[in-house]
Amino acid sequence: MTASRGPRRAPRRRPFSSWSHFVGILLVTLALWLPASTDACDEIPRYESMKAKGNPVPPVSPGFAVEYECRPGYRLIVPLVRPTTTVCLADGTWAPPLQEACTRKSCPQLTEPLNGRVEGSFQFGSQANYSCNEGYNLVGTPVLHCQLAGDGNNVAWSGDPPQCEKILCQPPKQIENGIFSNSHKDIFEYNEVVTYSCKPSTGPDEYSLVGESRLICTGPNKWSSNPPECKVVKCPYPSLPDGTIVSGFGKKYYYKAEVQFECNQGYSLEGSRKIVCEANNAWVPEIPRCVKGRPTPDETPSQSLGAGAIAGIIIGICVFLGLIVLCCFMYHKKKRKGKTEGTAAYSTYQNKSSTPAQ
Repeated sequence: MTASRGPRRAPRRRPFSSWSHFVGILLVTLALWLPASTDACDEIPRYESMKAKGNPVPPVSPGFAVEYECRPGYRLIVPLVRPTTTVCLADGTWAPPLQEACTRKSCPQLTEPLNGRVEGSFQFGSQANYSCNEGYNLVGTPVLHCQLAGDGNNVAWSGDPPQCEKILCQPPKQIENGIFSNSHKDIFEYNEVVTYSCKPSTGPDEYSLVGESRLICTGPNKWSSNPPECKVVKCPYPSLPDGTIVSGFGKKYYYKAEVQFECNQGYSLEGSRKIVCEANNAWVPEIPRCVKGRPTPDETPSQSLGAGAIAGIIIGICVFLGLIVLCCFMYHKKKRKGKTEGTAAYSTYQNKSSTPAQ
């Protein structure tokens, strides 16, 4: 009784074994034909993607063959049509000259994170750059590198992909003597705004808001600035001897109050014409001085000439312009009258000439 057999499977073919065997025989034959001599090749050819098997040390003699393999992180180009073995010749060159026969391996494909994106190459030695859409924060490593894995040959990413989380802020700080809008909320979203204001004062002076009144949620638990303060800011009365206040009159001067001065006639101003009441209860810059003497060049005409002088100049200019207009009017009137009289005389002469003699 003959046992039945299943169909025989054809043995798996090694795709490049025949080619490599042929090249090997050819190189050995070439090496046997070469005459023996002293060392001919001082260097072993180097390649980016390949390395010499056995790490041969130069110099080597003619006929010495070097076989190359892929470096870690590289793989053979498929289909392989390039030789990977070369032989040292007597003239110090290598034949056949080799070309890169390996290419970089690729790390696993990366997917874009939700509410974000990833850019870059996935090949060995490259990197992938992660970023998030506006309003989202990157949690994790923003850059991953495609590098050798633990086995020293395969490639893998340097870490786990990051994630994009929505930007949220906890409520900003409460301030003394003040409140902010929507203070009942527990969480604020990206770009959400809170506005601070001061409570009514129980004393004789009102509170001033010192700092930014509007805060914006710009990052995870990050506001655009520190909270402001609500406090009494009061500057002393801006007295200016030999001068006067021209704008900013008031009985009390609180935060950010502005005052402008001018000096009396015969005095010049030293310092800034405008001062502001700042948070330290002081005028910035300092209150100026009025110094007796010639006015400085930067003073306005109202200070150097006085109101009466300016009025006199304006009246004089108006009178001068009026005289010019009057002269022009009289000149044209006289010219028009002379022309009329000449025309009448000429008409009388014509009438006399055309009348027949009696």
